[in-house]
Amino acid sequence: MSAAEISAQDRARKIKILIFDVDGVLTDGSIWLVPVPVTVDGKQDTKMVEVKGYSAHDGAGFSLAKLAGIKCGIITKRISETVALRARDLRIEYVYQGQAFKMKAVREIMAQSGVSLDEIAYVGDDTIDLPVMRCCGLAIAVANARQIVKDTAHYVTPNRGGHGAGRDAIEFILAAQGLLEKCTEAYIDEDNPIPSSMDIGKGGDLK
Repeated sequence: MSAAEISAQDRARKIKILIFDVDGVLTDGSIWLVPVPVTVDGKQDTKMVEVKGYSAHDGAGFSLAKLAGIKCGIITKRISETVALRARDLRIEYVYQGQAFKMKAVREIMAQSGVSLDEIAYVGDDTIDLPVMRCCGLAIAVANARQIVKDTAHYVTPNRGGHGAGRDAIEFILAAQGLLEKCTEAYIDEDNPIPSSMDIGKGGDLK
């Protein structure tokens, strides 16, 4: 069977690590710069703070992935404290910001984890994501992705970035691995410690 003939479900069954872009994937792509008053050397000043919006559905999806034993990562070109805070809240294992060439981060993740490219899935929306999507095991495009990205993807999510696309990607992989129902039941089990420890809205402050 050639690579072109391998179904998205077959690819998803091999996945051990799921990596996401941020802007346009875990958010709707909007970047808000909000002025915040600060005091510098005793004088009042203003600095601009970057604000993003994230989907609570995606947050629950990261808990499902952890329950399935799938590690998650973020690779983004921009550098933002809100990304770091969200990643800490969700206990995301691999976080790379300021990455203009994302395959460099992917190779580092492979070296750290011992996984192969066939065992990595990547979710993207724009041309910067193409180098990873062209060689990873499972390439996923969000519904709002550029057409060239959709044409490269093995699977396109039904929802847009920032509106549950991340959850779509996670559930697609878990369903292919036969783990979605099991992980969903574990998520609502009050004796399971993972769901209660993740995405509690404290900016990653709680250990």
